[in-house]
Amino acid sequence: MFYHKKFLRKKPLVFSALVLLTGVSVIVYYFTLKFEDSASLKPDYNVDVTPFISEFSENQIASNKKYTEKIIALTGRISTLEQADTTVNVKFVDSLTGSYLICAFQQQHVGETSALQTGDSVTIKGSCSGGIYSNILETNAIFFKRCMLEKKY
Repeated sequence: MFYHKKFLRKKPLVFSALVLLTGVSVIVYYFTLKFEDSASLKPDYNVDVTPFISEFSENQIASNKKYTEKIIALTGRISTLEQADTTVNVKFVDSLTGSYLICAFQQQHVGETSALQTGDSVTIKGSCSGGIYSNILETNAIFFKRCMLEKKY
């Protein structure tokens, strides 16, 4: 009986240690997760920027389901280039609605942005993170990650 009481006192400690070990393992896995270079991936969709933004404006929920986490090749004219810490974000803006799309480049492709200028026609390939609607600005914002310059026209 004495042995059983000792075990019951240690049980929460053992359980807590297992939970902590599992949590640390999951965190390490996600922080060290590497993504395949976008350059080596075939796009799921090839789209023009303006109709793509319009599609999100018409039905954001359906568009998010269709495009989120898909590799997409976007073709359009660069509206602005925005400096962000160690990279440059390429921004495409729909002049009629003010909705926009932002492409954040993969670290190994950041150098490609130095050759870009506002007004350039380009094809950029990246992973769609999805879109959100701002009630304040009344615009859609669509975000892309792990982008790379596929072609400059």
